[in-house]
Amino acid sequence: MPGPGTAPGTAVPGTAADAGPQPGTGRGLDFTLLALAVMGVSASAPLIAATAAPALAIAFWRNAMAVGVLSPVALWRHRAELRGMGRRATALSVLAGLTLALHFGVWLPSLGMTSVATSTALVTTTPIWTTLILRMRGHRQPGLVWAGTGLAVVGVLLLTGIDLSTDTRALAGDALALAGGLAAACYMLLGSQVRRTATTTAYTFVCYSSTALALLCACAVSGSALTGYDGRTWLKIAALTVVAQLLGHSLLNRVVRGLGPSTTSTAILLETPGAALIAALWLGQTPPAAAYPALAVILAGLALVVLSGRRG
Repeated sequence: MPGPGTAPGTAVPGTAADAGPQPGTGRGLDFTLLALAVMGVSASAPLIAATAAPALAIAFWRNAMAVGVLSPVALWRHRAELRGMGRRATALSVLAGLTLALHFGVWLPSLGMTSVATSTALVTTTPIWTTLILRMRGHRQPGLVWAGTGLAVVGVLLLTGIDLSTDTRALAGDALALAGGLAAACYMLLGSQVRRTATTTAYTFVCYSSTALALLCACAVSGSALTGYDGRTWLKIAALTVVAQLLGHSLLNRVVRGLGPSTTSTAILLETPGAALIAALWLGQTPPAAAYPALAVILAGLALVVLSGRRG
């Protein structure tokens, strides 16, 4: 999907030029789109909290509705790009969709098994997993990346806290939340691979379709009701689709090629304080006192990762 606003000489997502080399001026646009993406995903938790529907069903509908919006564009205007993706890019896109479904499928149940604060803290270990996976694949990460990632995670811990329990059910929830963070890292890394050759529209269409199908199966197995909601619930699910999925996730998929998985995954940590501030404004929930210093710490960690990328 085309991002809101383009700069002269900047490739538009969903076009063939989008898969080519990024011009020097495109980096500034990428950071602008990244900020919009973080704002989009930050609205996810408050919207889910205000929506009276099963969590897995919400996850399914946000992806299914996104596919419905993308289908006319992908199948009509960009069908040549879909045909030209190749087997490898298509297979990686499907795998990315399955890991995104796994992220939703293991993290959302953890919220009912362990504390919300602990689940949030553990699922936001995504940039740590990203950095470790890159290292295992032979990519030597500069010291600033490790320092920035660690500092950003400390910022999340300042806000959420973490209180690991010895209760068996809580420990299982902690493990699910950790698995959710690992799945999110795999999703981000797979997307960065596909985006080297595929356009944003082609990739997100295949990815979200795979996610929706996998979550539909999960809803069938768990017995999550997919219908029977009132009008206000459907409106909130639609808002979640537009803001968190089409704006948030799609723009993350747009910028990961230019900014790289380390910077993109670290920036997603801003979702935690962002969600707290949105909940304060929309739901009237007073943000914790640590929200503002935590935001500053996360931004400092992100700045170190970005600085490392510029030096590289």
